[in-house]
Amino acid sequence: MSWIFLLFAGISEILWSTAMKLSDGFSKVGWAVITVVGLITSMLCLLQAVKHLSFSLAYPIWTGIGAVGSVLVGVILFHDKFSTATWFFVSLLIVAIIGIKMTAGE
Repeated sequence: MSWIFLLFAGISEILWSTAMKLSDGFSKVGWAVITVVGLITSMLCLLQAVKHLSFSLAYPIWTGIGAVGSVLVGVILFHDKFSTATWFFVSLLIVAIIGIKMTAGE
């Protein structure tokens, strides 16, 4: 169950960061509310995950999910353009997240 909480924490991280962008400096109240709710949800899910997972495992996976997810949202929703080198490093992030999970022994 801890891994599910960690996954939801990462997804909530993507949600709040995207909503923050869409809030236009918190001038759009609906998106600002979604930002705050997403942030609180992300923290609460992370808190639940670290009850049974080590923090040194959960935190980098949580931030990695948020980072990679935010890059993908940026490309899909905001039409961000990245070089081949940037995609290479995003791929390294994905490999690192998988590697941390596989070698952590939890």
